[in-house]
Amino acid sequence: MQDLALSYPAAFVIGLLGSTHCLGMCGGISASLSMALPVGRGYRFRQILMLLAFNGGRIGSYVLIATLIAWLSVSATNSWGALGPLLRTLAGILLILMGLSMGQWWNGIRHVEKVGGPVWRRLQPLTAKLLPVRNPFQALSLGALWGWLPCGLVYSTLGWAALQPTTTAAAGTMLFFGLGTLPSMLGTGLAATWIQGLRTNRWFRQIAGASMVAFGLWTLPWMAFI
Repeated sequence: MQDLALSYPAAFVIGLLGSTHCLGMCGGISASLSMALPVGRGYRFRQILMLLAFNGGRIGSYVLIATLIAWLSVSATNSWGALGPLLRTLAGILLILMGLSMGQWWNGIRHVEKVGGPVWRRLQPLTAKLLPVRNPFQALSLGALWGWLPCGLVYSTLGWAALQPTTTAAAGTMLFFGLGTLPSMLGTGLAATWIQGLRTNRWFRQIAGASMVAFGLWTLPWMAFI
């Protein structure tokens, strides 16, 4: 099993490097929260509150999903020890696929994202009922639903979280991953155009993609013996 002292910071870095992917998947809805607010006194405070509520709900869903998956994986691994290396291999492959997609070398991760399609088709109609968002509670609820959006970056990190020895550790891994995505998501809503520029910057995407591939290779079972 991976060292938790390394897993949490690494999960944060994965979220940070995956910012360009987050902007494409969630940036639009995050920005719309700001545009829906009436401009006037206290606008900036209400804007930040809405964005924090939405992203808090989103990260909360990541933690919940990780807890459920880890509960299943820990139980299964305890019953069948050989499952551990298989899970580690799967997690490594997912991270490598995500890195290849981020670097714009190969977008095979889109096939993995289809796995969550059936769940999202049931939840997506509920998001429409929360729009337009008028208060922090609606923003929190929308974020909680949006956290289930099929996303290769989230799935890759969830596979990694499933390797943790306890459900608490898995939840912590996704919490730190979510916190890593937070700067870009808040930046989108606050109209930080330089963050948007990262999404189209070829060098940044390739460096981030290569780093993600490196995380994936490090996760593979044979790395445990190095």
